[in-house]
Amino acid sequence: MAQGGAPFSFYDLKPDPGSFLDEVVAGLSQPQKALSPKYFYDERGCALFEAICALPEYYPTRTELQMMRGHGHAMARRLGADCVLVEYGSGSGRKTRELIARLKPAAYMPIDIAGAQLKVFAGEVAARFPAVHIAAVCADYSRPFELPEIARFDGNRRVVYFPGSTIGNFTIAEARQFLRHACRLVMPGGAMLVGVDLKKAQPILHAAYNDAQGVTAAFNLNLLARINRELGANFDLAAFGHRAFYNDGAGRIEMHLVSLRDQHVMLGGRAFRFRVDETIHTENSYKYSVAEFQELARGAGFDAEHCWVDPQRLFAIHYLVAAR
Repeated sequence: MAQGGAPFSFYDLKPDPGSFLDEVVAGLSQPQKALSPKYFYDERGCALFEAICALPEYYPTRTELQMMRGHGHAMARRLGADCVLVEYGSGSGRKTRELIARLKPAAYMPIDIAGAQLKVFAGEVAARFPAVHIAAVCADYSRPFELPEIARFDGNRRVVYFPGSTIGNFTIAEARQFLRHACRLVMPGGAMLVGVDLKKAQPILHAAYNDAQGVTAAFNLNLLARINRELGANFDLAAFGHRAFYNDGAGRIEMHLVSLRDQHVMLGGRAFRFRVDETIHTENSYKYSVAEFQELARGAGFDAEHCWVDPQRLFAIHYLVAAR
């Protein structure tokens, strides 16, 4: 039950803790050790990410929010009132509130892996928009799953909202597959509104992922703290450092945790060896030109019908329609 008495549904489809352990062990067993960025978002990780979004160096959230405020009515007109709005990675939902206020959907389905934050957010949305049916789903949206309730919602069309440039965390092949899944979900004539970070000067990118206050570094290292707490590992956080850089050939920012000395870490009854300067690859953030992303969307079954870009050409919001 939301604040103020407005009801909403909540579905917990989050993977069991064994999946977390299995994925971490598999990732640390690779020649290039890697961890999935979806595991950044425990309670402290969510708080640190919100702090990142407020940093002066971190332009994406600020820019996209300004675009939603400036172009939200135009976006809502294209999406159409009384739609069924499905959002992947709702987070704190600042941009979503801007969209819902203008769009007035028949139903809203936020999906996020951070269950506690999702419950709070869904309750706030339900209280603010009591005419909108809210069905929140705690799930790992990078994996296939069936959306509960969606078939029974009456709406003019289905719409997927994917803000925040999170699509950049997928490899290009993963992004194409994700877009194909979204295209099937909305069905022919349905739509998708997706935020995409644009290619730009490398000093801007470097500053955004290496902030002067060290918040991004703390966010990155918190992943090891979570593994220690939830999986019983013994990572020494002081023996790892944050490293983020732009890989020009791949067109992406890479985030890594770098071992500052030779060491061994115990996890799940196994010892993982780290050489000095060896890294754990924790996140990619691909950057696209407008044309590159539109081509990717077309290959997934969408027509790229419109794109909004801010005056500094930092960020783009694409309006895609599933081909009939």
